[in-house]
Amino acid sequence: MRRRFWIGVLLALVCVLALPMVAAAQSQIAGTVKDESGGVLPGVTVEAASPALIEKSKSAVTDANGRYTIVDLR
Repeated sequence: MRRRFWIGVLLALVCVLALPMVAAAQSQIAGTVKDESGGVLPGVTVEAASPALIEKSKSAVTDANGRYTIVDLR
């Protein structure tokens, strides 16, 4: 019985410590913009919009390799 208690405490502690990492992992969107032939597209504006966002939308511009990252999506 005492061992089961400590296993429960340990499991709860792991969950509490892992929660911020999961939340941080979900606070951004990243990707690559490509055309129909598979070529990357630099200079494209990508927008994420939602009524749940304080700003209502956030955007990013693709880099020279067609990559973008929109951060702080809570």
